[in-house]
Amino acid sequence: MTERSSRPRDRKAQLAAVAAELFRARGFPGVSIKDIADAAGVTGPALYRHFADKQAILAYVVLSGFEEMETATAEALSDAVPPADQLELLLGLLATQAVERREIAALWRWEGGHLPKEDQREIARRSLLTLAAWSKALQARRPELPAEDAELLCWAALSVFGSVSVHHTSVTRRRFAQLLVELALDVLNTTLPSPSAPPPSAAVSLGTPSRREQVLAAATTLFAQRGFHDVSMEDIGAAAGIAGPSVYRHFPSKAALMVAIGHRAADRLALAAERALQASDERSALRRLAASYVHTILHTPELLVSFSADRVTMPDRDKVDLLRVQRDYVAQWVTLLSAVRPSLPPREAKITVHAALTIANDLARTRRVASRPNFEAELTTLLHTALGVA
Repeated sequence: MTERSSRPRDRKAQLAAVAAELFRARGFPGVSIKDIADAAGVTGPALYRHFADKQAILAYVVLSGFEEMETATAEALSDAVPPADQLELLLGLLATQAVERREIAALWRWEGGHLPKEDQREIARRSLLTLAAWSKALQARRPELPAEDAELLCWAALSVFGSVSVHHTSVTRRRFAQLLVELALDVLNTTLPSPSAPPPSAAVSLGTPSRREQVLAAATTLFAQRGFHDVSMEDIGAAAGIAGPSVYRHFPSKAALMVAIGHRAADRLALAAERALQASDERSALRRLAASYVHTILHTPELLVSFSADRVTMPDRDKVDLLRVQRDYVAQWVTLLSAVRPSLPPREAKITVHAALTIANDLARTRRVASRPNFEAELTTLLHTALGVA
């Protein structure tokens, strides 16, 4: 039998699937072409017959996943489907894709910044078109919704499906998809709060921060704007007003800076949680915990940056420590949710908590919606709704 006749017809997709798992496990920068070839059982030249480089593989995986979402949208929202059935059909298709292709959501979320700029712009353009189609379908169901509110709710629903990428908890595929649909429907049916008075202005800092704090603040800002791998120690020094080599007096490496940022974010969350948990009952505590998380994430830049802490190069001990802190924090939510909703199985409680947290994490970084004047109250309401404590 010749090599040509034995080669699978979908070899390109198979190679991309192998690469996707490696990218998800190690992060895009931590995977080489040789790693992919070895894992797939092929030679480097054989891999290059299908892809020009590692970036092309990532683009193939992410774009193919996005095309599946577009196909589902077109199928569900077509004239062949009765308007009353379109939204449920769409959510069902999206949920099935999310459960069966969890690695796609992970790569889109964590590694999209490594795509060529033209691919990033194309995905952004097509994302807005897709969300516009969803918003129109939602307004057909809820004609009282302004277009901007419908868009916000659709972004939140998208985050429900994207939440499968941030954890490994699972139930049967059928129930997993059903749970995601239920969560997304709850989000889309949310009644957003009326505009309220703006929160009081933040206190003005007195005195000059230490040089170490200035370096940490500069790194936090740059990592948030450009990503960890595209920022050098010289960039951080320049932003802090010192020479690049002087940064090493305070932090031995970029990884050490990220570790410090991660611990700073964890400390802020722990303090906010401690205050929130001083409530009379579990339901009130969970509502306060969700509100504290939203407030912290919107006013603490370290928290947004720390989300990528496990995707960068840092000592294994620090990775394990930060992961433990994150798990302990999520466990607080799960414990409270299980107390408030005892009929919810533990695994489903954990999936629900991750969906709520992902809504907050995603929307806080989505400038298109985060600039809304009542955003903090709206985001808190969305979390309460997802958790079932609205």
